[in-house]
Amino acid sequence: MHRILLLDDDIELCDLLTEYLRPEGFEILVAHDGEEGLAAALSSPVDLVLLDVMLPGKNGFDVLRELRAHSPVPVLMLTAKGDEIDRIVGLELGADDYLPKPFNPRELLARIRAVLRRGERPETALSERLSAGDIEM
Repeated sequence: MHRILLLDDDIELCDLLTEYLRPEGFEILVAHDGEEGLAAALSSPVDLVLLDVMLPGKNGFDVLRELRAHSPVPVLMLTAKGDEIDRIVGLELGADDYLPKPFNPRELLARIRAVLRRGERPETALSERLSAGDIEM
C-alpha cells in the first residue's frame, strides 16, 4: 500500500481526497500547514507528496525547495495557483507533476499512479551473471 502525504490547508478538500483515495488502496497522511507538512514528509516514510502552494506558515514552493534538499520523494503540486509561471516554477524546483485546481479526481488518480509508476524500478537479479566469450560480469 502506497503512503501519500496530502499537504493542503483546505480541510474539506483533504477529507474528500482521503475518502476518494483510500478505497483505491492508498494510505493518506494529512497536514494543513507548511511547517507541519515538511516535518511529516521528512520524518515519515511516504511514497508521494500532494502539495498545495498557498499554505500557512511556509508556502508550498519553500516546502518543495527544502524537501528536495533532503529527499527524492515524488511531489505532485495540487494547487489553485495554476498560472503558467507558477507551474514552471514548481516543476523547476523539483515537482514531478503539477495539477491546477479545480481538477477531476480521476485525473488526479491517474497522475498519482503515473508518478508512482515512474518511481518504481524493476528488480534485477544481482546474482545473475552475464558472459560473452571469455568475459563474464
